[in-house]
Amino acid sequence: MWDRKYIEDLIEKREKARAGGGEKRIEKQHAAGKLTARERVEVLFDPDTFVEIETLVESRGDEFGMEGKKIPGDGVIIGYGMIGGRIVYASIEDFTVMGGTLGEYHSKKICQIMDMAIKMRAPYISVNDSGGARIEEGITSLDGYSGMFYRNTKASGFIPQISVILGPCAGGACYSPAITDFIFMSEKAGRMFITGPNVVKTAVGEDVTPEELGGAKPHSVKSGVLHFTYEDDESCLNGVKRLLSYLPQNCSEKPPFNAEFQAVEDSHKLQEIVPDNQRRIYDVKEVIACFIDKDSFMEVQDQFAPNLVVGLARLEGNVIGIVANQPSGFGGALDINASEKGARFIRFCDCFNIPLLTMVDVPGFTPGTVQEHNGIIRRGAKLLYAYAEATVPRITLIMRKAFGGAYIAMNSKGMGADVVFAWPIAQLAVMGAEGAVDIMYRRQMKEAENPKDERRKLIAQYEAHYMTPYIAAQRGFIDEVILPEETRKKLCESFFALKDKNEMNRRKKHGNIPL
Repeated sequence: MWDRKYIEDLIEKREKARAGGGEKRIEKQHAAGKLTARERVEVLFDPDTFVEIETLVESRGDEFGMEGKKIPGDGVIIGYGMIGGRIVYASIEDFTVMGGTLGEYHSKKICQIMDMAIKMRAPYISVNDSGGARIEEGITSLDGYSGMFYRNTKASGFIPQISVILGPCAGGACYSPAITDFIFMSEKAGRMFITGPNVVKTAVGEDVTPEELGGAKPHSVKSGVLHFTYEDDESCLNGVKRLLSYLPQNCSEKPPFNAEFQAVEDSHKLQEIVPDNQRRIYDVKEVIACFIDKDSFMEVQDQFAPNLVVGLARLEGNVIGIVANQPSGFGGALDINASEKGARFIRFCDCFNIPLLTMVDVPGFTPGTVQEHNGIIRRGAKLLYAYAEATVPRITLIMRKAFGGAYIAMNSKGMGADVVFAWPIAQLAVMGAEGAVDIMYRRQMKEAENPKDERRKLIAQYEAHYMTPYIAAQRGFIDEVILPEETRKKLCESFFALKDKNEMNRRKKHGNIPL
């Protein structure tokens, strides 16, 4: 038999690692409304499936008092386990250990689990709760971030990457989540900023709180950095689990089929929801709910760029991505934020074999000096580029208006859409009838006995002749004009027909998207 001291020594080291920063710091973590790193593991992974590795790793620094701060694990838990019955790799920072700060071996552990995820072609989740780079370790800690950024970039488009901000995430640490596919944040404790309030005060004289600078609200509403926000740690991690249920393990697989779907066939309600009066608004999410599988829509960036709705849903158990103009948000016009929001989501879906449904009701791109001077030409082009580059099945439904360059940008036939449907009330034109008549018939209206009556007559003639979907159907820009009540049936048939689409691109290093 072995000497008992070997067994006791290992047990003691394991217990020390599991204790993290100790009871007082755990109590402080709970007082802040946060779970501990190990409690987060229990919420995220299926019961008794998580396998921790490199549990006993410690920092090697001996300067600036670090010799007395060596704790097994070095402030981060790494490992793998099952989420919804599928293998997932993760790193979970432990704020109770030196504030979760990132040092040399902390970063090495994270890089190790990222490498494993890439090799095993499985999703990677990063749970962030850290005070940033460990100052005591100097440039070594900064170099650790570079290794993470490099792997984030190499894994991009290869495996799904999800970041979860459940505490502070500051400085260089922000750029790892920024490279990943989706960012979740807890409203209660999540904070994310490149420079903190103190530096902002010193540098530019602004007084701002951590929440105002980098909390869930500014990053979900204004900056668009966040994709999902939830009230607290547990709901946030449950949101991650839901998102994973829509995603494949890697770029070579198709998204998981859900055989337990509940079909919804409420297409007969669409005429009640969508007015034939082009000026009246409606909520496109009510339209989506009429034909997708019950309760399957998971909206992405629901508080950012409200003029465009994007998200994942299921149709007969199969995952699709939806990009839809939102008339209740700025009339559904495309602007800088909507273009970038749509482009990013489209490219994600294309990376991971998620078919795309585009729902069009767009008056055009937003005009004005604010948009022009902030780069609507360059940034709006991202949306066109994303659609043109996408090789997944792409179906477009034109609900009402599709005007000007925005018609092209919203997955038109000429941009490579596989199938384009339109409802009978759809209007396709360079611009709305009123604007077109004012340009084309200015002199005729001026010379008329009653200019207002003449204008009304010309508008009616223009709409009847040029703005019905049948002209576009005659030219092949629309594949079929359908009744609203046929919507689900036509979409299901078309996605089924396109399920084995295989579009090989010409070999090149990569394109040059207008970033």
